[in-house]
This record gives sequence, structure tokens and C-alpha cells, in this order.
Amino acid sequence: MLAALMLCTVALAGGLTAYAADIPADTLRYSWPSNVGELNPHKYSPNQMFAQGMVYEPLVKYAKGGAIEPWLAESWTVSPDGKAYTFTLRKGVTFSDGTPFDSKAVRMNLETVLANRASHDWLELVAQIDRVETPDARTVRLVLKNAYYPTLQELALIRPVRFLSPSAFPASGNTAEGIKAPIGTGPWKLVETRKGEYDVLERNDAYWGKKPAIKRIVVRVIPDPNTRLVALQAGELDLVFGGGGHGGGQISLEAFDALKKGGKYATYLSPPQASRVIALNSKSGPTADIAVRKAILHTINKDAMVKGIFLNAEARADTLFPPTSPYCDLKLPPYAHDVARAEALLDEAGWKRTAPKGPRMKDGKPLTVDLCFVGNDALQKAIAEFLQSELARVGMQANLIGEEEDAIGERQKSGAFGMVFGDTWGAPYDPHSFVSGMRVPTHADYQAQLGLPMKADIDARIGKVLLTTDETARQNLYRDILTTLHDQAVYLPLTYQTSMVVHTARVDGVHFGAMDTEIPFEDMRLK
Repeated sequence: MLAALMLCTVALAGGLTAYAADIPADTLRYSWPSNVGELNPHKYSPNQMFAQGMVYEPLVKYAKGGAIEPWLAESWTVSPDGKAYTFTLRKGVTFSDGTPFDSKAVRMNLETVLANRASHDWLELVAQIDRVETPDARTVRLVLKNAYYPTLQELALIRPVRFLSPSAFPASGNTAEGIKAPIGTGPWKLVETRKGEYDVLERNDAYWGKKPAIKRIVVRVIPDPNTRLVALQAGELDLVFGGGGHGGGQISLEAFDALKKGGKYATYLSPPQASRVIALNSKSGPTADIAVRKAILHTINKDAMVKGIFLNAEARADTLFPPTSPYCDLKLPPYAHDVARAEALLDEAGWKRTAPKGPRMKDGKPLTVDLCFVGNDALQKAIAEFLQSELARVGMQANLIGEEEDAIGERQKSGAFGMVFGDTWGAPYDPHSFVSGMRVPTHADYQAQLGLPMKADIDARIGKVLLTTDETARQNLYRDILTTLHDQAVYLPLTYQTSMVVHTARVDGVHFGAMDTEIPFEDMRLK
């Protein structure tokens, strides 16, 4: 198949083997830092969310503006007590292998998710589903243990509550053990993978909805942003899409700005989608000291960072979530850029300068912090270097640790960090899904908060806010949770994230999705 798709290869700078510019007219060329993975709809990394969203579909869809729209379910009702959601499935839908999409398939998928609750403990919906009922082939009823207000929002997520063809389940019926093939109801099918080189997705011609105009998408594996830029400029990519929390670092902002000014490519930025933040470890190392955490927040000159690194493409952030997120417009006082205040906090806490240069000392220990980031993410690297320079001004040494994404993920799970990138997730996750994950030991947020004396109380309040049916109580609980985390200086908010798009004149119909984890390839066209 590769021979049919790639008519010749050329060598680019750095030894990159690239695809020819005379690609077939029905093929879009994109890139990603890694292969898309097995594409198990019920599992996480190394499965890549944008591709899971291409192959698998939800019962309901999250739309721009926060609306929930019918999708595989054409309608639904909610019981008066909020504990039962009854869905009527769309007629005539099949999986890409021809298997009917019916209530049996829905139950089979949801029950394998429920059988592996521990793998999904960040998602409260999974904990709240008591059982799945299927009165007939087109009716599915979710019976919850408690009324759970974000139920529809979480059913719209890309994972783990989307649907695999029953024919692709393993013999055990447990998809945690793997799947036979990535077969969904979506507009795309994964048809070929070559590890470390590319993935090929083709249009699902049996799709129940509006079929994509593009027949084939080749996703090249290009880990390095500079190499991706070279491939784009060599005419071997049609599209660069990403830059927020998912697919971040596609190309540098400097490169984006240069391409924008050059006028050869279409370039645009999304509205703010989430918060770009650094999580500070409250349990171990110098950041276990609240004075150190507050000093870090006062030290960083975010305005200089926004201008110098982000080229004003993103706005400074002063709170964990954007004020536009539900329940998050709390008017919390920002930690102003104030180096003198930071110095005073460190002095008062006993962190003393013992030499004109180098880190402060306390009890014979240096004020050094490991700052962990994804090493091949150009933007994270630039931010990390900026933070290192800023912190040195107040006598704090930041050791930069740039590693592969999976390695950084392991650090987040284990708490082996002093500071680590840990952005919020945007709509429709924020704030409910994100704060739910704060209670899970394998999440960076749990590890970052573990040293707080009121951690158990924070977790208890999160449990309450997710289940209360009283709107005023919910607002007050979110205020308490977010104010406490703000006062404890557990997070260094940086900017409100945007995503970038760069594409050639060959592509039309490009736009951002309602979630920054999805790429609407099905709306794109090739000229």
C-alpha cells in the first residue's frame, strides 16, 4: 500500500525520509509525534486521542458552545431523580465491518469498561454507573448509583465510553487485554501502520452520516517540531494542526509567526481552550514548603513570557481554570510578578543566599527543583528554559529534565517531579472531570497535592460537588476547592492555551472542533 501512496522518497535535512509532493489527489498528508497506537477505544496512551475520535463515536456529541447533541443516540430522557438515562439508538448504523450497532453492542462496550473500573478511576461517570439495561435492540438505559450532573458531558468524551465492534473484542470479552482490530462506527478506518514511520486512515464508505470528502489520510510519525516544519516547507505535508494540551509543540510559535508573515500558508489560532499550568509538588523537595511555592508564583514574569515565547498568541493565566469554565469565574487575586516579595518569602522561610551566584541553602540543602517536560515538545522546552532563567534570579536552581512523553507520564503518576507540566483539559472536561482526577493517585494533580494538610478534605469536597443536585451548593463547593488550591500555590498558571493551524492551499474546510482533543478531518476538502 505504501508504494501506491508514496510515489517516491527524498532525503531531507537530518536524514528524514519524506513522502513525495505528488501524492494522490485524494490523500491528505498530516503528521504526529508518534504512531496512533492500537486504537483501543477503552484504553489510554499510547493510543492517540485524535485518531480514537476519528474511528469511534459517542452516544451524544459535545458541540461548540457547550450544547449536547444527539449522535449514535437520536434521543434520550432522564428520570425525575436523575439516576436513569434512557437512550434511543439511531436506526441503520453499522460498524465499519458491517456488524449492526445496537443495544447489545453498547452494553458489551460499557460492561467491559465497568469491569475495569480501576483503569478509569479519574472519570466519576464510570464509578457512578450501577448497571446497563437493554429493554430492546434500540434502547439502552444507564442506571446510576447517584444523580451525576456531568453524565452527558462525559458520555461525549473520546475515551473510554465509545464503541468497538463486537467482532473485534478478544475471546475473553475484556478489551483491557487488547482488541482484534480498531473497528468503530466512525467516518474513518485505520488500514495500515508502520511503527515509527506512518499510519494510514481511510474513509469509511459505509458510514451512516455525512461521508468525508477526503478518501485517505496519511499520518507521518515526526517527533521533532523542526523536522515537521522542514517537511511542511518541502511540500510533503498539507496540514499542521495542534499546539494546546493535545498535540502540543507541532511547530514552534516562532515558526508559526514566520509562516503567518510569509503569506504562503493559511494560518490561524483557536480561541482559548484550556489552561497551560505547571504543577508543584507539595510533598517532597523544596516545593513541599509553601513559601517556596508562593515565591515561584511571584517570581515568574508571565507578561514577558507571553510576549517573548508566545508572541502574544496566548493570554496570561492567573488561575487554574479559565474564568470562562463553568463555576470558575471566582475573581481570585493573582500572584503578582514581584521579585522582591519572592526574595522576602524565601528569606523568611530560612532559604539564605550563601554566595552571589548559585542556589540558596537551608539546613545544608540547596534550593534546587527538578522541572520535568516533554523533551521533543518545542514549546515546553522554551517555557522550561525561561522558567529556569527566571528562578535563578531569586536563588533557585531548576534542573531541566526533558524526556519522552511516556517517561514524563510515569513521573506524573509516581510524583517523581518538583515541577511538571500538567495542563487542564478544556471543554467538556473542565472543571468536573479534571477535579475528579485530583483524587486518583496515578494523576499528577493528586501527587502535587499530596503534601497539603487539607488534601483529604479537598478530596471529600470533590466527591460532594460531583454528586450534589443543589446548584448553589455546587457553586459554593467549587469555590472552596479552587480557592484552597489557589491559596496553597499548588499550580503555576501560565497561559490560556490556543491551538494552531497551518495548511497549504491544497486544503479547504479546516476548522477547530468543539474539543481540542479532536480534529475535524471529515469536514476538510482537497482542491
